[in-house]
Amino acid sequence: MERPRGWEALIPADAFGNAGLSFFGGRAFRLVLPDPGDFYRHIDHYVGRHRAVLLGGAEDPGTFFVKPAKVTSRDAAYDSNTFHEVWRSSSSDMAFSIPLPAEGRMRDCFPMGPHNIRDALSTHILKQTGSSERASHAIRDTPEMVAKHYGRFLP
Repeated sequence: MERPRGWEALIPADAFGNAGLSFFGGRAFRLVLPDPGDFYRHIDHYVGRHRAVLLGGAEDPGTFFVKPAKVTSRDAAYDSNTFHEVWRSSSSDMAFSIPLPAEGRMRDCFPMGPHNIRDALSTHILKQTGSSERASHAIRDTPEMVAKHYGRFLP
């Protein structure tokens, strides 16, 4: 069987806090990325040009996302703490830049970590479908765990 060609996200199972769940089965998570809006061309441009500028001569950690090189740190790899901080900062910046009709900009918006997105997605799917199975697939968890944590949101 021939594998689909294209850019793919490949994340080792042990990179997830719930890696021991049956969803992963000890295997890496693999997803071939779609190519809407010429996405692959943008990835190629980042990898071929911009990523090297971010590395600034620092050792390549072998990951897609790298931290910009600084005088105080030559380590370009994100760890769970530094990634979480960038995520929280970006989510806050993005929320304040989203124009809302009539109300203007979002007010009192707090930074959100990756778990906030996970919570919002699973809750939304549960409310729309009532299916712990669908919600578990979306957040890469088991239906039992979804029912336990988000079941109170069932319609």
